[in-house]
Amino acid sequence: MAHFARLDENNLVLEVNVVNNQVLLDDQGQEQEQLGIDFLKEWSGGHPYWRQTSYNSRFRGPYAGPGYTYDPVQDVFVAPRDSDTAPNS
Repeated sequence: MAHFARLDENNLVLEVNVVNNQVLLDDQGQEQEQLGIDFLKEWSGGHPYWRQTSYNSRFRGPYAGPGYTYDPVQDVFVAPRDSDTAPNS
């Protein structure tokens, strides 16, 4: 199964969705991330911001989860900092 992070317009991860690997296969049997993105855009009614994340962290850094941020320059997901989620004292 492939995992895709749904991002908002500021690259904040809203949720992670699972897509069957068969959806990602092109005519030559090679996985293509864009095929998964196209599938999810249609499935979600047009939501445009999706990036694949790796459950075992083989690419794009740590596995994304809600509250993570996608850094398009580094092409990695960044975990939320503790200070961002800690209550103010």
